[in-house]
Amino acid sequence: MSTAVTKRATKIVATLGPASSSPEVLEKLILAGVNVVRVNFSHGSAQEHVDTVRQVREIAGRLGRDVGVLSDLQGPKIRVGKFAEGKILLAVGDRFTFDIECELGDQQRVGLDYPELVNDVVAGDTLLLNDGRLTMTVDKVGATTIDCTVVQGGVLSNRKGINRQGGGLSAPALTAKDMEDLKTAVSFATDFIAVSFPKNAADMYMARELMRAAGGRALMIAKIERYEAIGNLEDILKASDGIMVARGDLAVEVGDAAVPALQKRMIRMARDHNKLTITATQMMESMIESPVPTRAEVSDVANAVLDGTDAVMLSAETAAGKYPVETVQAMARILTEADTYQHTTLDSEFLNRTYTRIDQSIAMSALFIAHHLKVKAICALTQSGSTALWISRVDSGVPVYALTPEERSRRRMTLYREVHPLFIHYDTSDREAVLALAEQRLVESGVVEKGDLIVLTIGEPIGKAGGTNSIKILKIGG
Repeated sequence: MSTAVTKRATKIVATLGPASSSPEVLEKLILAGVNVVRVNFSHGSAQEHVDTVRQVREIAGRLGRDVGVLSDLQGPKIRVGKFAEGKILLAVGDRFTFDIECELGDQQRVGLDYPELVNDVVAGDTLLLNDGRLTMTVDKVGATTIDCTVVQGGVLSNRKGINRQGGGLSAPALTAKDMEDLKTAVSFATDFIAVSFPKNAADMYMARELMRAAGGRALMIAKIERYEAIGNLEDILKASDGIMVARGDLAVEVGDAAVPALQKRMIRMARDHNKLTITATQMMESMIESPVPTRAEVSDVANAVLDGTDAVMLSAETAAGKYPVETVQAMARILTEADTYQHTTLDSEFLNRTYTRIDQSIAMSALFIAHHLKVKAICALTQSGSTALWISRVDSGVPVYALTPEERSRRRMTLYREVHPLFIHYDTSDREAVLALAEQRLVESGVVEKGDLIVLTIGEPIGKAGGTNSIKILKIGG
């Protein structure tokens, strides 16, 4: 049963790893404010992930918290092979060759884990390695080799990533490993599945069909990190439940200067399509080694909130950093402060939208009433969480409490901006009795008190998903 309620609007996704795998640290992370844990299938075994998720849910249940699980598929990792000495140092002007037949690299050449690269590049292309830290120009492409000149030098070590500037690589979004990992994620009833490197809507439709065929009901998140995905963003959004602004690989493909504006555009477009957004990559990077964030990181996290993101994500900071708990605590403080700045334009939002569904119209009516009556909270009695999602797509500055007996729905809503899931149990279909239980639950949770005005949405018949058709303005204890 979920009893604890956080007032923070923007949610925190924390990646689990060696630094955060013990029960003691997991408990501290959840108490510090983690809403969703990320299971990274690029590392660890299937059984390790199953055990980790079981542990997270046991701890969350004991603490009375709802914590979502995001399973992040690895996708096609395009990497160089291994070096005989583990690494080399390349200088500007050096000639270097990628050779798909090379087993152990040296100062002149290295193998490729992705042999199709020889078919994806031509002379004149720019290759970026190790997240753009090294740059090479392609001089000549042979049947099994790519000859290059180093433009920006540095250390190149085993299995570092390689990208073509401007995108265009033919690697499929879902590998054989991803398909097996997807089944593992479904086995522990993951709440969200993140698909790496989708190029178009077809990649997301395929992932969803595979997930459903395995018996899953997770929400599908498209990681926007390929150049091609930008041009197909609207179609990808329609095929997904949300997107992740994956700023690392995206910056390598489109150039770092283009990312801030793209971030704002993607979040705005996602919200317009009633989809979720997660902003990720290097948000608190310095806290891998430092107990305090930089001022630039504080601004970066706050700006993501002002852009309207549902959640911000921590990667190595909580997976392998020295200060995982302190990082979450610092992020929670920044989010709480940034959440207080609400630039609401509700009246124009209503004028510019058309609603064709009854339950969506009820959700928007609740927002309109809450905005003009200055109510304490919006409360949605919901089965699936759809009403809460629609309410959360418009910034109102009013907290949304979603009451549902469905555990899966509560875990999904851990990612919705401004939505706070609450457990409610009822074994009656009597509307007034359920409303009285909802009022009692809200008071018990400390989110409202006697005399507060709230807007409450409910559906009849009681307990039917997608049936929200009523709205009530209620004075607590009145």
